[in-house]
Amino acid sequence: MLPDLKHLPDRCFARQDPSDDAFFYSEARKVVHIDPGAIAALTDFLSRQLAPGGTYLDLMSSWRSHLPPDLSGYVTGLGMNAEELADNPQLAAWVVHDLNAEPRLPFEDRHFDAVTCTVSVQYMIRPLEIFREVNRVLKPGAPFIVSFSNRCFPQKAIALWLAMTDVEHIELIRSYFGDGWDGVLSQENYPESADPLFIVWANRSAG
Repeated sequence: MLPDLKHLPDRCFARQDPSDDAFFYSEARKVVHIDPGAIAALTDFLSRQLAPGGTYLDLMSSWRSHLPPDLSGYVTGLGMNAEELADNPQLAAWVVHDLNAEPRLPFEDRHFDAVTCTVSVQYMIRPLEIFREVNRVLKPGAPFIVSFSNRCFPQKAIALWLAMTDVEHIELIRSYFGDGWDGVLSQENYPESADPLFIVWANRSAG
């Protein structure tokens, strides 16, 4: 069982590279961070979870979102590199925002029908604050879907993440949700000859 996150020492959320994230992400890196098999599995999962015609937030977005190609609706991307965000064909709007410097999301309460965070949760140094903010901007009953694999930029992943196994990663993300969510679900997917894919998600409570 994981310890109470509120009482973990700060070093658990430190990174090998403690420099300003704005400097690290100032260079556009137009690469995908999971392979085609894992991308296909994620896109298929999202196609079954996201209702068409909604408003969606792609949290910690980049130049690709891996959302279903036929998804109708309005997608906003929030990320660190303007060039990458501008090159993302699925975004209707985007904003450059450093969540590690300012966890508060620049959106109104109960605004989005779903929020996704794809292969980036390992870089959050203030995850509990960020997850509370996601809860705030979601409509009641709307999902927050967090996916990850076994790849990362190790210099920017938190120390706790680097010290854990894949199974422990799932439990860590489940613990981030805290109060205000319906039951947290998780799924492990091992596409044949592809990167493993792990998904943890929950709906904002209706209250």
